[in-house]
Amino acid sequence: MAAPATGLNRFYLVLGAVALAGIAALVYQVRKPKGVSIPANVTVLTADTAGFRGYLLGSDSATLEVSEYADYQCPACGAFETLQFPAVRAQLITTGKVRWRYRDFPLDNVHRNTRVAAHAAACAEEQGKYWELHSAIYDRQMDWSESRNAASQFSEIAGSLGLDRKRFDECMSSAKYAGRIQASLEEGTRLGVGSTPTFLIGGRLYLGVLSSDSLRKVIEATLRQPTP
Repeated sequence: MAAPATGLNRFYLVLGAVALAGIAALVYQVRKPKGVSIPANVTVLTADTAGFRGYLLGSDSATLEVSEYADYQCPACGAFETLQFPAVRAQLITTGKVRWRYRDFPLDNVHRNTRVAAHAAACAEEQGKYWELHSAIYDRQMDWSESRNAASQFSEIAGSLGLDRKRFDECMSSAKYAGRIQASLEEGTRLGVGSTPTFLIGGRLYLGVLSSDSLRKVIEATLRQPTP
């Protein structure tokens, strides 16, 4: 009679393991971030831009401000961020010559997740981690670009950077920064930006990926110009 009992015990153990796996899967489905869609062409309200004109990096006393209009899903923007921007940051921003101003310019017609990425960065700013997530999003651009649920991936990255994921996920679901992103796009369009990346330096637009050396030369030439 011992053998049947042992077999029965094993049956219940297997059944319990299957049940636990099912519960774990259910918990994961409930807790994982849902797909997020950030609306485009929304009406920009005063509150969307009040006290905000871009993501700034560098000293407030820097002589020159450089504005970058970029799209998180744009491969050229990713190349600039990962290959050139570290040198730009070390040579021009950290030294106090330049204050960097990042502006979202989402190209929705070709990049399905660009606004979701921009919104993720905005949600990270709420927790004082904008530039950390900004860099991580670009570093992992190939991983999330064609994802059906990029918000879930951004949530995981945010968690790895020490952000409160619950707060981050709630921010993403709210789409509260859709107007801010739209305002940034409209600003660039008014200035004549039509592709990414585009840099505004001394009142002139420079299109495409510029090397850190090319940017330095443009900036130094701009700084030498007499003030009107």
